Amino acid sequence: MASPATPSGSPDRRSRLLRVGIVLIAALALLAVLPALPLFAERVVVANVDEGELLQSVVVSGKVRSPRRVELGSQISGQVVQVLAREGDALVRGQALIQLDDEELQAALAQAAASLAQSEARLAQVGELALPLARESVRQAEATLVQAQKQFERTRELVARGFYSQTQLDEARRSLDVARSQLQAARLQVGSGEPGGSDERLARLAVDQARASLALARARLAYARIEAPVDGVLLMRGVEPGDAVQPGKLLMTISPLGMTELVAQIDEKNLELLALGQAARVSADAFPARRFDAELSFISPVIDALRGSVEVRLRVPEPPDYLREDMTVSIDIVTARRERAIVVPADTVRDAGGEQPWVLVVRDGVARRQPVRAGLHGDGRVEILEGVVAGEQLVPAHEDTIGEGDRVRPLAG
Repeated sequence: MASPATPSGSPDRRSRLLRVGIVLIAALALLAVLPALPLFAERVVVANVDEGELLQSVVVSGKVRSPRRVELGSQISGQVVQVLAREGDALVRGQALIQLDDEELQAALAQAAASLAQSEARLAQVGELALPLARESVRQAEATLVQAQKQFERTRELVARGFYSQTQLDEARRSLDVARSQLQAARLQVGSGEPGGSDERLARLAVDQARASLALARARLAYARIEAPVDGVLLMRGVEPGDAVQPGKLLMTISPLGMTELVAQIDEKNLELLALGQAARVSADAFPARRFDAELSFISPVIDALRGSVEVRLRVPEPPDYLREDMTVSIDIVTARRERAIVVPADTVRDAGGEQPWVLVVRDGVARRQPVRAGLHGDGRVEILEGVVAGEQLVPAHEDTIGEGDRVRPLAG
């Protein structure tokens, strides 16, 4: 006998439908909460908010310069015989650098020395020989005058007595006048030969002139040897043996030892950050791992209108040995310092140049947009004055798939 059919609204059917509904509701609820579970949150490498020292700096490329350069040339024309230094050599003051042919100059020096000796001999002759002879001439002239005076007196007496004629008296008078003139001339000769006399003065002038000629010859001979005027480094050598040189031609350039200077062009928009005396850390492009100290010593009052830049110079108190003239350097000028600043990586701050910068901070596993107030910038970090505290975690800006309200599973960087 067949069993009777189960009615459509029986309790068993309703029970099965109820169980299916419960399962569907549970599945929907599970799907709704899965994204909120940490297991299903977006994994993101976050950056920490730290507290520490922050240096704000202006980074610029510059060149090594000496405060001055010494340019060498020749004082005379001549032919180069030797060049005794090469570019890059360390030089000491007085070191021979260039030797010119000095054969003619040596001969001129010898001639000047001989002329001086001759002039000195003439001066000695005035005092040792000419003056005694002149004095002897005076004595002879005096004796002659005495004799002529006596002869004149005797002749005049004889003429008065009628023994001599007037002609003989006139002859005696002329002899007396000649004797007087000879005595006067002899006395003048003695005066000119005595110290301060004309002959002595002329002889001394000749000696002085000969000495000046000798000094000039020595100076011209010294010009044939070109020496380093200062301690330094030879930067440029523009002459070789056999070259003909003349005054006005640049032969060598020397960088003197002493304070080294760095020269750079800085964008004028950074001018307000700069102040004399600011410290800087510098590295040469050729030696990037070696850093040395410098100090801002000059800010040009003139702006380069074409480039929109201003020239600055930094002194290097203790320049390293490897620095070379015109070497390219990277200069990091410290313009501000914070000892205990709240700092974040620069790539976590969004709209940094806008009116309201902000960050995505992870709070309770959720990314939250947080406005911040920025302070100093430096070393790839930004000081945060308001908005976050040390220890919080931020989503970097390059994680552009994460937005406000997204679940985030932070990963250490």
